[in-house]
Amino acid sequence: MALVDENRLDDQAFRMSEATAGDFFALLKPRVMSLVVFTAIVGLAAAPGSMNPLIGAIAILCIAIGAGASGALNMWYDADIDAIMKRTAKRPVPSGRVQPGEALSFGLVLSVLSVMTLGVLVNWLSAALLAFTIFFYAVIYTMWLKRWTPQNIVIGGAAGSFPPMIGWAAATGSISLESVILFAIIFLWTPPHFWALALFKSDDYQRAGIPMMPNVAGEASTRLQIFVYSLIVAPVGVLPWVLGYTSAFYGIAALLLGAGFVWYAWKVYRMPDSDRVMKPAKALFGYSLVYLATIFSLYLVDAVVERFLTAGGI
Repeated sequence: MALVDENRLDDQAFRMSEATAGDFFALLKPRVMSLVVFTAIVGLAAAPGSMNPLIGAIAILCIAIGAGASGALNMWYDADIDAIMKRTAKRPVPSGRVQPGEALSFGLVLSVLSVMTLGVLVNWLSAALLAFTIFFYAVIYTMWLKRWTPQNIVIGGAAGSFPPMIGWAAATGSISLESVILFAIIFLWTPPHFWALALFKSDDYQRAGIPMMPNVAGEASTRLQIFVYSLIVAPVGVLPWVLGYTSAFYGIAALLLGAGFVWYAWKVYRMPDSDRVMKPAKALFGYSLVYLATIFSLYLVDAVVERFLTAGGI
């Protein structure tokens, strides 16, 4: 029996070595990480004052690693439900390419590394915010909210909303109203974005036992809530211009983008119950990605141009 157990351990060790660098990179959720990095850069660039480029690069790298660490911890804990859902079944852990213990260790090491490096080399406020973000996503959202309440996305959306605030704190050592507004834009954008996805992926969530809004409250209630959130996020997207943080260029563009968001959400709200294709929901999901990327791109351009003009560039 001892010989059998030893052979089994040897087999497990061999399987553990099967994981490639690409598998571990996939654990970081690179698409999510790219959004985190971009919004953090916007927060850092919009912050007043100047920052050493090397320190700024270190800050963004630490935020990216921290975001990837929380993604790895999420995949470790959610391997059971990821294996059931079609869109996640091929992830490294449920597919068996990465062992659960490897994913857990990888996530924990990167978490500590990113937070400590950010604290020592940049400042401890940004490091504390990063640590809280990792904890919120991995523990509060993944381990608790996601499987317990249909408000999982509403509350859990805070985790994905912190990066611009962390970038701002890295540059200034403080938190401001402007950085809070950047947080609010992502926070309010998250529910309609993910509920649009949940509408046409409800069967997947149902099989996995995840209480997403369409499966708990029904499609009609979800469509109404999507529309209500669109009516809130659209004016919040314009708020930086109203408060004088950006130029009219950003403000007018944000106004038009917000109107588009409301229009797509209205089409979802008016979508008949019999619509199984759910083209309006798919269209809103796609547009919401364009909306957020464009809003933050415009904010970044506006901040860079303002800094250039202030420095006497022309």
